[in-house]
Amino acid sequence: QVQLVESGGGLVQPGGSLRLSCAASGSIFSINSMNWFRQAPGKQRELVAGITSGGTTHYVDSVKGRFTISRDNARNRVYLQMNSLKPEDTAVYYCNSLISRDFSGTYTDYWGQGTQVTVSS
Repeated sequence: QVQLVESGGGLVQPGGSLRLSCAASGSIFSINSMNWFRQAPGKQRELVAGITSGGTTHYVDSVKGRFTISRDNARNRVYLQMNSLKPEDTAVYYCNSLISRDFSGTYTDYWGQGTQVTVSS
């Protein structure tokens, strides 16, 4: 079994900051990409940021310059530092990762349960 567990969500005022964390645990052989998605009420889930095993990052345009994704390969963790938060960043944030459980090279998509981020005064 593999689990992804997010933490760090909450209520913050506009302009504030939050840091999300996601820990992958279980029977893990290798982790490829690690990503953060979000889903606001009535909207489709969108990819916010991603980071490859080699450290290459990408972001959706709406968060560039405000959010930073990073990962700790030794601890199987990924982080999302969110600065200058706006009300439109309000959503449930999900951790996602491609993980292989053995040396076969087969990767499976895993998701966390989500953590709520609310930006409001």
